[in-house]
Amino acid sequence: MRDIRIDGVSKSYNKTLILDDLSLNIPSGKFFALLGPSGCGKTTLLRLIAGLESVDSGKIFLGKEDITNQPIYKRRVNTVFQQYALFPHLTVFENVAYSLRLKKMSEKEIKHKVFQLLAMVRLNGHELKYISNLSGGQQQRVALARAIASEPQVLLLDEPLAALDLRLREQMLIELMDIQEKFKTTFVYVTHDQSEALTVSDVMAIMNSDGQIEQIGTSEEIYEFPASRFVASFVGNTNILAGILHIRKDEDEFEVEDLGNFKVYIPTKKPWMISGCRIFMSLRPEKILISKKIMEGFSNHLTGTVINIVYQGRSTQYRVRLKNGKVISVFEQNEEHFPQESIDADDEVNLFFQKENVILLER
Repeated sequence: MRDIRIDGVSKSYNKTLILDDLSLNIPSGKFFALLGPSGCGKTTLLRLIAGLESVDSGKIFLGKEDITNQPIYKRRVNTVFQQYALFPHLTVFENVAYSLRLKKMSEKEIKHKVFQLLAMVRLNGHELKYISNLSGGQQQRVALARAIASEPQVLLLDEPLAALDLRLREQMLIELMDIQEKFKTTFVYVTHDQSEALTVSDVMAIMNSDGQIEQIGTSEEIYEFPASRFVASFVGNTNILAGILHIRKDEDEFEVEDLGNFKVYIPTKKPWMISGCRIFMSLRPEKILISKKIMEGFSNHLTGTVINIVYQGRSTQYRVRLKNGKVISVFEQNEEHFPQESIDADDEVNLFFQKENVILLER
């Protein structure tokens, strides 16, 4: 069990810089998600770790071992691709047994291990089927079993669920988590789907469009305390507001332009925070209470007009235009046992939220 360390790695294709002096530490034995928009370099980084591409500069370590120029077959790393790259002319059993035969294991050992792996991915009874006779979810599980068969220290997953429908993706996410927990293998999961990354990861890294790491942390840390506008907007839905910071005596007051003044508690001051500087804040839609009534006990109170309502099953989304024209999104859970206030389009409403729910971002 060894960490993966990416140390100042750069990579270009046809003179186009994809990764620029990237450094990253992936802890061993964890389910690590690498989340970022399409084209940001996530798959390139995965291919460099796997040895499918060579770095232009920098180093890649597995524990203390420098694997930067190590051939693929010597790396204790396997990859599961979006297109599973299974052998269609081989049965499920032979697909999983492939790497074991390369190791020249005995037929008895191969049979025992293959059946054990297929049971773990819930494919026992499918050993003699060919790949074309399996569903997409079953093919994905065959690919996982084959990848794990050689007992890699690291399993790289390049958007492995992209080809599956929503319900099957949700099922497979849970199964991936179970498999990682059973084997304690380091999983590096590349995706542009924020919900997948939030669901599976012990630790996640957010990569921006320029191929730089914006933030690393747990799912909760990333969602609740985004470090930048990019992270706040890319992971989940949020309202980004700009304003002028005024610091007076022992309290911090955040004055938002054109929305009226309200005070925001800042738990930890950042070095760049000086009175008069323009800053950005993130306010998650689900942190806001919407009502036509006046409510007590809230730090902040804004007013506006409902311009759009979208029913989403478990929740309802409201879009509210404030007096200055800024549109705020609000999510409200649809609780069966607690009937909600009736709110319609064009209604004048009040928005309430606590100062602790306002996250100050970069200057």
